This record gives sequence, C-alpha cells and structure tokens, in this order.
Amino acid sequence: MPVHRTNSYLKQFIPPLLLNLLKKRSKYGWKGDFENWQQAKNHSGNYDDSRILEKVKEAISKVIKGEAAYERDSVLFENIQYSWPLLSALFWIALQKKSVLKVADFGGSLGSSYYQNQQFLTELSYLEWNIIEQENFVRCGREFFQDNTLRFFYSIDELIDQRGMPDILILSCVLPYLDKPYEVLKKIMDHQIPYILIDNTYFNYESRDRICVQEVPPEIYTASYPCWMLNYSSVKTKLTNGYRLISEHENDSCISLDGIEIRYRGMLLKRDA
Repeated sequence: MPVHRTNSYLKQFIPPLLLNLLKKRSKYGWKGDFENWQQAKNHSGNYDDSRILEKVKEAISKVIKGEAAYERDSVLFENIQYSWPLLSALFWIALQKKSVLKVADFGGSLGSSYYQNQQFLTELSYLEWNIIEQENFVRCGREFFQDNTLRFFYSIDELIDQRGMPDILILSCVLPYLDKPYEVLKKIMDHQIPYILIDNTYFNYESRDRICVQEVPPEIYTASYPCWMLNYSSVKTKLTNGYRLISEHENDSCISLDGIEIRYRGMLLKRDA
C-alpha cells in the first residue's frame, strides 16, 4: 500500500523548547477550521521539501556520529526524550516473541524513533526496524542509512513481500498529516498486522474531526501545511472494529489549539484472533 499522504514526514513531536517558541510567537502553531483538506491546503504556504529532507539527513547523520543525542524533525537535542509507552509496548511484544521483534514504522522519516531507542533495542536477540515513507525519503534512507536492521520501503505491501509480516505497526504522530486518515487506517487494518500502536499523536479537544493549518516556526524550517485534529473516540472506534484495545496512554508533549492545551496521546491494539 503506498503512503498516501501529504507531508506526513513532517509529523510534529514538538519538544518543550519549541513549544515555548510557539507560545511566544502566536503567528505559528495550529490555526483555522476548514471545511475540507483542499481548502486548508489552499491556505497553506509553500515549502522546499528537498531542503527539509536534507536537513533531516544532516541531523540524523550527526546523531549517528555521536555529535547529538537525539533528532526529531531535523531538530537536534543533547538529551533523548523517550516515549516510555512506545518502549513498553515494544518490549512486551518482544517478550512474547522470545526477544525477536519486527517493527513497521509508518512515516518514520529517516529513522528518528529507531535511533532514539537504539540503545535499548540492541538488547534484543533479533530486531528489524522497517520504515515506510514517501519516495524521496526511501531513496535517501536506502542510500545513506539502510543496514541489516534498519530498512526502508515504499509501502506495507512491499515490506511484507520482502520481509514477511511485522509484529507491530507504529503510527507516531502520522494520522494528522494524512489526507484521508480513516481510509489509510482501514487499509492498514486489512493487512492484519498483529499489533498497532498509535503514539505521540494530538487529537481534537472537541468531539469532532477538524482540519487546521499548521504554521511551523522558521527556527525549525519554513513550512505550513494542512493537518487533522481527529476525534480520539472516532479513531478508537475505527480500530476496535477488528482489533482489541490493550492500553491507552498520554505522552509528555502537548500543543495549543484555540488557547486550549492538548496533550499528545496514543493506544496499543491487538488484532482479534
């Protein structure tokens, strides 16, 4: 299945430092309430996706060289910000698989989550971390970062054809940046991957789906693009039609919409037998 989305590689796990920038500069952040995706897209600005890719590539390279501890959306940090719910889920599943784990990371950039958690993951007997991304990221990943553990694919179908069924599929703040998130969820569920984990994702504070435009501060990169504020209950209802809810969690980060703080959250689901 192709990665049908607009700029999903720009997914935002906004760290506290950058959140402070957003608070100080109200011009940036999440704005608007648009009737449809195209309308929001028409209100979005231009961006240089090749430049963004190059910035991410440079940042990941510095992490690999030990010049920085952690990268997220091309921003470098001296300390790693872990998602403990993500790590807990990975090790719980690996424990059932005798320390073997095959991960599908949908919209995983050039390996941000993999490098973030690498020091823990190396303790597993066997690990595959497979990233499903847009074409330009896959080409870059295969040329500069792919190895025996980290691999890049254009679609879930390609991944399964070449490497077999993964144990878990991770959606880390990807859903807001998909043009048709519910259709993508349906296609993902049709593959019957044993576990699905949504992590570090913001949802609407209202009981409805809403489309906004996100203005990124130039300190990160110059860009603006449409994004969904999805209804958490609607997403959970969609996924539990074929998967069993194992756990729900909140992450440490948050954003602001209409002056209301929204905390990132997620859920772990297991396919019904």
